[in-house]
Amino acid sequence: MTDTTIDPSPDSAPPEREPGGRAGRRGRRGRGERPAHVVQPAWKQPRNPYRPVEIVSADQLEAIHEASLVILEDIGIEFLDEEARAILKRGGARIENGSVNVHIDRGMVDEAVARAPEKFTMHARNPERNLEVGGAWCLFCSVGSAPNAADMEGGRRAGNSTDFINLVKLAQTLNAVHALGGYPVEPQDWHPSVRHLDGLAAIVTLSDKVFHAYSLGRERIVDGLEIARIARGVSSEELDAQPSLFTVVNANSPLRYDKPMLQGIMEMARRGQVAIVTPFTLAGAMAPVTIAGAVAQQNAEALAGLVLTQLVRPGAPFVYGGFTSNVDMKSGAPAFGTPEYMKGALLGGQLARRYGLPYRSSNVCAANTVDAQAAYESVFSLWGAIMGGANILKHGAGWMEGGLHASFEKFVLDADLLQMVAAFLEPIETDADALALDAIREVGPGGHFFGAAHTRSRYKTAFFSPMISDWRNYETWAEDGRPDAYGKANRLCKQLLAEYEPPPMDPATREELEAFVARRKEEGGVPTDF
Repeated sequence: MTDTTIDPSPDSAPPEREPGGRAGRRGRRGRGERPAHVVQPAWKQPRNPYRPVEIVSADQLEAIHEASLVILEDIGIEFLDEEARAILKRGGARIENGSVNVHIDRGMVDEAVARAPEKFTMHARNPERNLEVGGAWCLFCSVGSAPNAADMEGGRRAGNSTDFINLVKLAQTLNAVHALGGYPVEPQDWHPSVRHLDGLAAIVTLSDKVFHAYSLGRERIVDGLEIARIARGVSSEELDAQPSLFTVVNANSPLRYDKPMLQGIMEMARRGQVAIVTPFTLAGAMAPVTIAGAVAQQNAEALAGLVLTQLVRPGAPFVYGGFTSNVDMKSGAPAFGTPEYMKGALLGGQLARRYGLPYRSSNVCAANTVDAQAAYESVFSLWGAIMGGANILKHGAGWMEGGLHASFEKFVLDADLLQMVAAFLEPIETDADALALDAIREVGPGGHFFGAAHTRSRYKTAFFSPMISDWRNYETWAEDGRPDAYGKANRLCKQLLAEYEPPPMDPATREELEAFVARRKEEGGVPTDF
């Protein structure tokens, strides 16, 4: 057991430092660079009104589906957990004596697809933050699981509790972020045996949004479920009927599920909570070098996870996760935001729709600093995800370096991109007022619309207003010190942290949460070796 603890009360959290840990340090701030209050669109879950892109024909899609079934039936998937193998065998899977390799026939796949829900609701401790999953609904998560953090002043550093807390506060403050997608950065100064207790207690206290727990064995999920129950103030039976927690299960590609992940997925399914099964298929490394082959393997691994969840509890909420990308064949390093990544995202969404399952994709990049590469790779990732029909966007804000660090500035820049995406998803109005014939008559040929009554009544909200972009002319921008996006994001990040307000929590709930965390830490937390 560790002596490092956190009181989940925001009032007694570790002293806040600015990103980088250098309190009070400010870069040059030009006129107009720091408004009195950061203006952002109100909290709203977006819906996607556009038809998703179908990147392959129906026949090609069926060919990929059939290839996946061949993998499941003939090649098999290794399940490194005895209980999971027993459940699958009772459900009809073929397992040779003494083997961990499981062969799943197409009938089991069809039954699992029929049982899984197409849509469901995730419940936050603040009911106004509840999220719909499936159909045309989209939700955007914060970055998750980065081992390091970085910002302009402090540079790249190992994840720690101070950066963790500040990133959670950013996720709460930014309306474009709908859910906490895991630890924004790994708080490595908290011992692994109790890190989930300190981390989840901080998340549910500092934020009132939907959150994530890690499938690193059964015990962490059991504790996460109890923290979710306490935070929402519901009974165990109510929690089991109302999905309130989600987890991500990554297959150990190629064709293997490990014991901790399997224990997590089974416990989540038993309790009616959300499992996002996401094979980590990097073409050329952990999957075939072709996109079709890599996605066929992704599909087989995802369907194997689906079968297990539906055997544990028919109707358990399940999300089909796609994460196929490629590697740099010169170095072997993962690449993201590539044409191959976009194709994989579109194809994964097309398969998820074939099965009637909600779909997860990600906003990812391989850039090491917040520069043009970080921006364009993220935009390409977002395009693949949104036009692929993604319902859940993981790593929506802050992901850098292929997931190896969470950037404070990138968190803010990505939130601006997500706000732009949400504005793009707003349907176009075509009523009489929007068609503006009266305004056109008023202005007539050769005039301008700046002074038109139609413009004056709408100008404050007519167009999307970004947090980062600078639309001033060159002379004004140069006179103001030539501010760039990286610097502005740094200043906005500090301002957002200064503006953070903790969501209210009932004192009785806080007391119950603190007592649970203290008891579990006294018991020693969870094993750290499997």
